[in-house]
This record gives sequence, C-alpha cells and structure tokens, in this order.
Amino acid sequence: MGAGLLANKSSAQERGRLNQGDAAILRFLAAAELIESDLWIQYAELGGIGNDQPIEVNPNPNPPLNNYQLALSNLDPDGPQYITSNTNDEISHATFINAYLESRGAEPVNFTQFETLQGSTATGSSGKLRLTNLMHLNVDTSWFVRYRSTTNPDLGATFSQALTLNGVTAIPRNNNDFNGTANGNFPVAGSNNHIQAIANTAAFHFGMIEAGGTSLYAAMSQKVTDPEVLMITLGIGGDEIAHFLEWVDFAGNGVQGPVAPFTDTTSGLTFPDFFATPPLQPPTLVQPSLIFPVACEFIDSSLPKVAIIRPLTDRFAGATASVAALTADGLFTGQSKQFLATLAQLAYEADAAVRYA
Repeated sequence: MGAGLLANKSSAQERGRLNQGDAAILRFLAAAELIESDLWIQYAELGGIGNDQPIEVNPNPNPPLNNYQLALSNLDPDGPQYITSNTNDEISHATFINAYLESRGAEPVNFTQFETLQGSTATGSSGKLRLTNLMHLNVDTSWFVRYRSTTNPDLGATFSQALTLNGVTAIPRNNNDFNGTANGNFPVAGSNNHIQAIANTAAFHFGMIEAGGTSLYAAMSQKVTDPEVLMITLGIGGDEIAHFLEWVDFAGNGVQGPVAPFTDTTSGLTFPDFFATPPLQPPTLVQPSLIFPVACEFIDSSLPKVAIIRPLTDRFAGATASVAALTADGLFTGQSKQFLATLAQLAYEADAAVRYA
C-alpha cells in the first residue's frame, strides 16, 4: 500500500502544477460541490434511505418511512434511495476535486467556517449547522419549460415559470411539518397535502439544482486547457446530467395524477395536473411525460434543431451566473457577507479562465 501511495504522489508531481485558469475552474467547481453536498445532506437526512452499501454492511436498509419519505415515494417509489445516492455522489465530487487540486499544487476549498445556518429541527435532522438554507426558497421552475422548448437561452430565448414557488420550504422545518390533512386525490397511507407540497417543492428544487450543475460543467469544460482537467469536468459533468434526468421525471410525477391536482391548505400551494389544466400554452411546454430534452436552436438559428444541454455560455451557465441563480434561489438566506464575497471571487476567477492551445 505504501509503495502504491508513493507511486501516486510521484505521478502527481510529474504532471506538474495546474495553470492559473484550470486551478480557478476546479476551485469554483469544488465550491459548487461543497454547496451541493451541504444541501443534499439535508435532503438525505430527512428524505433519504439506505447508504449505497451492501446489505451485509447495512443490515437494516429499509427502516420505517417518515411522512416526508412517503410523500417523496409518491413521486417515485425509489425516490428516497435516489436522494441518498445523489448525496453520496456530490460528496465524492467535492472530496475528489479538492484532493486533485492538492495533488497538483493548488489550494483546495474549505467552507467549514461558513457552516453557521440553523437547519431543520425535525426528527431525523442531525442538528448540525449548515452552509445552505432549504427553508426559505424561491425555486426557479423555468428549467421545466426550457427543456421542453425548441428555443435556446443562449440565443436570447426566455421562459416562464412552470409553477410559482416563492418563500417556500423544501424540507420539513420541524415535526409539525410532518402533519397535515389527508390528500383525497392520492389516498396513500401516511400521505397528506402539506407534506406532499413540501415534497413536490423539493422535487422541482432537485431539478433546478442539477440543471444548473449540468450547464455549469459544460460551460467550464470549454475553458479547460489541461486534458486531465477536461477529463474531470466531462466525467463529473456527465454524472450531473444523470442526476438531472432522474429529477426531470421525478418532478413531472408531482404535477400529474394520481398525485395532482391538490392544494396544501396549510401553505396555500397548489400543484395542478399539467395534463388536465396546463398553465402555459402550448401545453407541450409543461408536458410531464417529456423526459428527454426537446431539440432546440443551437449555434445559429439557421442550423437544424438538435437536442442539447442548455444554456452553455458564461452569461447564463458560467460561475458568476451560477452564484446569482443560487443566491436568488434563497439558498444563502442568512449567510454572511464574507461567504458571499468569497464565493463571488471564486466565480470571477473561474469565469476569467481561458483555454490555451
């Protein structure tokens, strides 16, 4: 084992130091993954299940579900496991990128000092202080429309919200949020309209976060110089795409039968059945069963439409744009000015990176 570690260290030294631009890109991606890890851990504590280990390591992988887990399971029976798997992926991304930065002589990113926010007090929460806030969100649901449209934000297109989710919580804030009135439209044991609304909000937030990560990695990959760094951005970026695709389907299940339509009598949130009463025209812009990206304009509107990730440019998908989107989301409600300034500087440096031949 010792010989193997020495060989790995020698190999890293032979590759040399990262150039300034590649280091800046990876440092911002490490920051983004630390933010994702923090928010996904909160989702996993209350809504996840299992730990992605063999049953002999985890002898009780199916404990009784709480009402939040049941509400998430209404959207997909495997939802709680997907949440845990997504969480483990993001933790692995942050850990790997930081370790790789160090192996190439660059500074890793550490946000421990900014873990100052009080999280949920509901049963299941670890009670630790957080980097992100999931209880005062303004969820941008335009991604749901964007991927069903034939137009492209990089070519000037804009998109309406699929749903209005402002000032909402995506996790149970306390044990009172596990309670509510039974949803007659979906009479599943343990389900209720308040906790189902929280679960549906989470579903659209999952999609927003992973759509942003998908575009961010694609945008950053265009700036990378070192082939090994490109391997990292393409490899991890591909995993973000896999996450996003699952949550597209997951969120769509919350706006069709048998879950929808329903109204949460506690918060007033309404989730319509998009098949029955689409709020936008044409209805295909919110059709829940359209899982894969619809072909859209790309590079030039005179070229044939093609199914792609979008956006792909710095203006909408770069580091600074990502920070703006996460801030507008309410994810940093209560965070310090120092944290926001640190994140903004990391973003500025990543966007300033250029690819050298």
